[in-house]
Amino acid sequence: MAKTPAAPSSNDAPSEGTALNGVPLGGPSPKGRPTPSRAEQEAARKRPLVADTKEARARAKADLATQREKARIGMANGDQRYLPARDQGPQRKFVRDWVDAGWHLGEAVMPAMVLVILATFLPIPALQYYAFVGLWIFIFFVVGDMVITSITIKRAVKKKFGEGKVEKGLGWYAAMRTVQMRFLRLPKPQVKRGQKPA
Repeated sequence: MAKTPAAPSSNDAPSEGTALNGVPLGGPSPKGRPTPSRAEQEAARKRPLVADTKEARARAKADLATQREKARIGMANGDQRYLPARDQGPQRKFVRDWVDAGWHLGEAVMPAMVLVILATFLPIPALQYYAFVGLWIFIFFVVGDMVITSITIKRAVKKKFGEGKVEKGLGWYAAMRTVQMRFLRLPKPQVKRGQKPA
């Protein structure tokens, strides 16, 4: 009759600190902390990573406003880090300085239009007629100044930066800046009237 194998004695049991299949027996949990309950796990999943409070939203809004104001001031002062792509580069800066250093008929277009509009309110047909005729003649001279400015600035850029290194669109860029009133230009003028650009 077969005998039942005897239960292992206390001497045969693995001692504390020994490992069975790589897992230590008899010691504390290897992760060093108790397993969280299911309720704790669900609460952790529901908790947002960033607190959605009024203070946090107000702080984020204030930070965004500060960054926008910094970018606006930087663009107005001609800081290359804040300029849009159409205003970036040394050639564009040279063109802006060249235009800002001189006087151009285009700067007076807006004031002239305001005067013509005011003249239309006067009950004098002859004055209204000559105001419109004078405005169109003035615009004709402004267009001529824009063309001359465009040609001149291209020559100046070629002389400064080299024949084959002139960017496209500099003539139009300069011409459009001439029709803006000086205090409305962006980036703001960095040179005074009559000051030769560097």
